[in-house]
Amino acid sequence: MTSQSHSTRGWINGFIGVVIFSGSLPATKAAISGFTPDFLTVARATIAGLLAVLILITFRQKFPSKKQLTALCIVTSGVVIGFPLLTAFALEHITSAHSMVFLGLLPLSTAIFAVLRGGERPRKAFWFFSVLGSFFVVSFAYLQGGESSLIGDLYMIAAILLCGLGYAEGATLAKQLGSWQVICWALVLSLPLMIILCLFLWPSTLNNVPTFAWGGLIYVSIFSMLIGFFFWYRGLSEGGIAGVGQLQLVQPFLGLMLSAWLLHETVSSLMMLATCGVILCVAGSKHFTRK
Repeated sequence: MTSQSHSTRGWINGFIGVVIFSGSLPATKAAISGFTPDFLTVARATIAGLLAVLILITFRQKFPSKKQLTALCIVTSGVVIGFPLLTAFALEHITSAHSMVFLGLLPLSTAIFAVLRGGERPRKAFWFFSVLGSFFVVSFAYLQGGESSLIGDLYMIAAILLCGLGYAEGATLAKQLGSWQVICWALVLSLPLMIILCLFLWPSTLNNVPTFAWGGLIYVSIFSMLIGFFFWYRGLSEGGIAGVGQLQLVQPFLGLMLSAWLLHETVSSLMMLATCGVILCVAGSKHFTRK
């Protein structure tokens, strides 16, 4: 397979991953209508972790080395625990539609950690467009009036940083272990703690949990925590972390549409304008990914 076709396959896998991830925040918003953020975080990781155990056993995967385990701990902290927990807390203060715009920061966050952890070296113009897009997003967050919340915005920013770290670390490790192996092992590492916390945080009753909250839990457990990463890590490792990471620019659009459709949230013209601005800035950076 040529280098170009290998890269193309990476972009295709990356796009599929982004499409799957675009439903994460609306599904999380639906899930916290019936579950607390802390229980939702450990429940989704427990369900995905149990499925990961079955997958690893079925395909008889070799246990990772000590060095790989260190990297897997970073992945676990970023995408298994950090991002789900912080976004769940954020969605107690802001709407799903508002949180979507923060996803415009993910390409920049991923690119920064692609340099720090993946050894990639984008050109200077790349950083100009990425920083400009990030500034646009943060400025917009405080122009939303009643829809905005400082604590919710801070939770989202922290979540984006941890997610970018987990993406870059996992993509680098995927070149050694394989894409689906990385997320499966990361979930398994956290599973003992997640099971204990799940039992400790178990609700006193589940009788009043609405159906759409159960649907949200199922989606974030199976798709957001597991299947989406099969495609995403493979895409990043094949096409380049900083480059394929720019595909996240379509995630706010997809997420905004899902929020309006599933949660009946209002998507204002300003919010759409902000998302378009972010996408244009990050799209500009795509042309200057490599030196």
